[in-house]
Amino acid sequence: MSPTLSAGLHTSCGIAVAAVVLVATIWRHVNNPLYHFPGPRTAAWSNLLHSWTFLGGHQPRDILALHEKYGPVVRTSPNELSFNSAQSWKDIYGFRPGHRTFIKSIFYDGGSFADQAHSIVSERDPVVHGKMRKHLSHAFSDRSLTAQEDLISEMIDLFISQMEKLGGDPEGLNIVKWFNLLTFDIIGSLAFGQPFGGLESAKFHPWIDLVTNALQQGALADFMLRFPFMALVMKKLLPGTIKKLVQDTRTHEAYTMNLVQKRLSRQTERPDFLTRMLERGEEGELSDIQIAAHSSDFVTAGSETTATTLACVSYYLMRNPPVLEKLQREIRSAFNSYDEIDAKRTAQLPYLNAVCLEGMRLYAPLPLGLPRVVPEGGDTVDGYFLPAGVIVSTNPIAAGQSSANFKEPLEFKPERWLVPDNKDILDASQPFSLGARGCLGRNLAWMEMNTILSKLHWKFDLELLNTDVDWQRDSRMYTLWKKPELRVKVMPRGA
Repeated sequence: MSPTLSAGLHTSCGIAVAAVVLVATIWRHVNNPLYHFPGPRTAAWSNLLHSWTFLGGHQPRDILALHEKYGPVVRTSPNELSFNSAQSWKDIYGFRPGHRTFIKSIFYDGGSFADQAHSIVSERDPVVHGKMRKHLSHAFSDRSLTAQEDLISEMIDLFISQMEKLGGDPEGLNIVKWFNLLTFDIIGSLAFGQPFGGLESAKFHPWIDLVTNALQQGALADFMLRFPFMALVMKKLLPGTIKKLVQDTRTHEAYTMNLVQKRLSRQTERPDFLTRMLERGEEGELSDIQIAAHSSDFVTAGSETTATTLACVSYYLMRNPPVLEKLQREIRSAFNSYDEIDAKRTAQLPYLNAVCLEGMRLYAPLPLGLPRVVPEGGDTVDGYFLPAGVIVSTNPIAAGQSSANFKEPLEFKPERWLVPDNKDILDASQPFSLGARGCLGRNLAWMEMNTILSKLHWKFDLELLNTDVDWQRDSRMYTLWKKPELRVKVMPRGA
């Protein structure tokens, strides 16, 4: 065969193969059951758009923009749909008689502890998760939290004392940092019987930095899950970075095990979160490493999300003086003295409750759409029948800030939660999610938010100093929020 003929044959074969691949790709695309769902064209072909927005820290705003453009359901990747309606919350996460459970996606497989145990957050099996929740729910009951109220108040009072001591600095203090120090110390006391010492030292414990930094690598972990070959490339090109991530994870796990072992060896008259788990451990139902896995989640879920809401609410209050003044009047008229403030009475303050709900609507403490898998046989979400295996989620920012769900969605208006005939679709905001996977610590979160905000605003007036900050614009999301600073001057009330 002549060289010219051979070259021509190779070229023709190459073109034919490329044509077959192209036709096959188009065929799969057109026959994909999600073909008719709206969304960016790139989302139908690749995970790149999803990963680009996640890695960039602006996914919540991007998903919101897509819903504003395309409607209540948007295709965000070849096998993934995002919803933003109130009904989708119920269909995906709630309990529906006669329907199978939408289990968690493989996104959660990366959350195993020491590659040996899943926690209540990362466990995907509904039956196993149900047993875990039964073991742990006692610690978060109203009765258990009431027994812990003195300890929680002790931490809050220390926080208030530090505000009094440091709040008069002309440059202000970063109240975002202080809310984190407070909630981490509270959860340390509740989970391990000892605080992390952040309020006393005004510094984060090194372990806390490890926890928060690890969570902020969630976007990177998701990227490598969607593009496995890139994980190999990154290991070659960025060996130091990958090695440090692994080392930080192992350090975090070792420190958690150390705290658990110390708690195991120590008798305490005051029941804490580990008391019930230790009882189960003695019965052979929970291993030490399983207890450590749950404890690790307690520290994060029981602190970072609450601190985020406190910071967000504080920003919007200082940006909206009439709302702040109304809240101050409610709190200061409800209590004659600081010592009267307790969890039971603060829970009965309607405007305070509305302020917190409005803050969580605008800035969901967990801003990620929690991915679930449509069960075998397919099922309906918000009126759309979907085949088995499709990944679905309701994005809390896209739902909470949607113009289809709320009038003036970007405005901070607590009154919308108090008006009976309000036209807003309030159920579209679900900061604690729904169903069997709903937040186990919501009672603790409400106790902390109500008590902290009541004591803070009963005693002080707050002034935002870095007025150029824009909370929504300056925040980034990498699984959890990376929040901007709020430089605040804290003054005795009426000063």
